[in-house]
Parts: sequence; structure tokens; C-alpha cells
Amino acid sequence: MRQWWRAQSVRIKQRLELRVRERVTSTGLVFLVAVALTGFAAFASANNLLFLLLAAMLATLMVNGFVSRIGIAGLELDIQLPDHICARRAVAARMVLRNGKRWMPSFSIRLVGVEDSVFTTELYFPVVPGRTELETIVDVRFARRGVHRQDSFLFSSRFPFGFAERRARVVMKREVLVYPALDPQPGFDQLAADITGEAESRVRGRGHDFYRIRPYEPFESARHVDWRATAHTGDMQVREFAREEEHLITLFLDLEVPREQEEWFESAVECCAFLAWRCAQTGARIRFRTQDFECLLPIEGDVYVILRYLALVECRHRAAPLRSLEEDSAAIVFSASAQRLEDGGWAGARLLDPEHWVFAKPE
Repeated sequence: MRQWWRAQSVRIKQRLELRVRERVTSTGLVFLVAVALTGFAAFASANNLLFLLLAAMLATLMVNGFVSRIGIAGLELDIQLPDHICARRAVAARMVLRNGKRWMPSFSIRLVGVEDSVFTTELYFPVVPGRTELETIVDVRFARRGVHRQDSFLFSSRFPFGFAERRARVVMKREVLVYPALDPQPGFDQLAADITGEAESRVRGRGHDFYRIRPYEPFESARHVDWRATAHTGDMQVREFAREEEHLITLFLDLEVPREQEEWFESAVECCAFLAWRCAQTGARIRFRTQDFECLLPIEGDVYVILRYLALVECRHRAAPLRSLEEDSAAIVFSASAQRLEDGGWAGARLLDPEHWVFAKPE
């Protein structure tokens, strides 16, 4: 019974929060005191002039409430976000404010995010004509990775006389996938440089096999010009060499994490995302593996496939260890307990665990 009453109270509270609410301002409070004093004086003195003044003041209150209610009604909000969003990085969002009323404009509208909204900037619209749309660009910032399903905004207006601030809360239900943060933390750049250098050192004799002779293109280096073919054809020709396969980098994220290391796992996820992004920009091949996911770039997809997985991945308290594929690659293993992976062929990999690699907390 107590749980039922608690559920009903929460439901009533949510309904009240979604309803239009009105807050009396300091100006309105002074005006109400003036109305009360005028009414008391009018009834005490039976002065018709004071009754007329009291009626005008009451009519002003009614007009203020009516115009304020109409002005904030009929407003619609739409937010268009980019396709790719990273946590803790400000992105530009396109915000569209529509006035659905046919003739009646809305005046002095303020818009602000509430509670845990990603929208923190307050916007002010002096006037929104009827049947029109106003667009603006705002910066939004998501604090964490994962799926964000709703956001709350608050319309407010003190028009016309400022006696009360009328507010209407809008909850937008939309799923937004946020990738892990890609901003480098202390040690990330050095780790990326080390693994890239190790991978490049494994590749030998790259780009020395002759492929063909082709016409010269503007801004190419003159050292590859074939002067014999140039003299024979009369046009400048260059030698082109076959490009060997790019070096391979393996990233393995161990999903078995004890409860006390869950914060470390979140940092490991961000480090994996940063390394995948940085290595993909250099053109390297990347094999990303976990106990339930594997992807080889760029053959099986692009880097956004890995980022989408990392946006939703969750650690487990029990997971089977995964064996290495024994291929020629530079490997990095993120594991909360690296000892359990020693029998899986990861001895030659760079093992990062909470004892040997402590991530700095992001600002």
C-alpha cells in the first residue's frame, strides 16, 4: 500500500511539473499590495474614484494573465543534432522554435534547459510572429557516453507587465547516441605514438615494388620522374610503386571487471576510443576485440563501428578470457586483471591494468 501511494505521488508530481506554472515576481508582489491597499481604501471611504481605480487594477491583472497564457501557448521546439557526438565535447546543435498560432505572436520568450539538460545556455526571443520559425545555433555538451533518451526545457515569459513569470516545461523524447570522449587525457598521446611506432617497425620494404609508369600530376615530387620515358613520349612521366598493406594494430578490451575497478574500465573505454580514432586517421589497419565483438578496419567497417560499440559497452563481473590470434601486429590489452590473460597468447602485447596504468581523471 505504501508503494502504491508513493507511485501515485510521483505520478502526480510529474503531471504537475509538466503543467504550465506561474510565479509571481517582485513587481507583481508590489502591485498586489497596491491592489489590496486600494481595495481597502475604496471600501473604507466608499469613494467611487477609488472603486474605478480598483477595477482598472483588477482588469490589468486579468489582461496580464490572459495575454501571458496565450503568448506562451502554441510554441514548439525542435533540436537537430549532428550524426556523431562525443562525450564532454561541445557540438553545434540547430534549434528551431515554432509558433503554431495563426495570428497571435509571442513576445519576450526565454528558453533554458532544466535539471540534467545538455543545453545550458539561456536564449531570449523578443518576438516570435505567428506561423513562423526561428532558428539559432547553440552548443550542447553531453557529460557521459551512452544513449540519451530525453531532455527537458523550460519556456518562460513575463510579458506584458512583468507581474508574473509564466513557465511551461517541455520534455523532448529522442534517442541520441553519444560516443566516448575522444579528447586526449594525460598519457594518451604518448601511448598512441608508442603503439604506432611499434607497428611501423614491423613493416619492412614498404613501397619499393615497381607498379607502372604514368603521366606526371601537378605538385608531385620530381625524384620519381622517369626521364627515359619522358624523353620517349614527349610528356613528363613518373614511376609509381606498389603500396604494401598498412601495419596492423590490435586493441583488446577485457570485459571482466570487478566492482571496485568499474571507474577504471570507463577510462579504459575512452582510451580505446581515442586510440582507434587516432590510428584510423593515420590509415592503419585496426583489429578491435572484446569477448562479444570483433571488427577489422577498414575491411569490415569504419571507425564509427567501433565507437558505436564503445558507446554502449558495459563491463561484466565474469567473462571468459580471449586468446590472441597470433598475427603480426602491435597489440594493446586493457584488462583489470592482466594475469588471467597470460595463458591466452598475449605475452607479447602491451598489457595495461590498474596496477601499471592509472588513468588521470578528466576535468
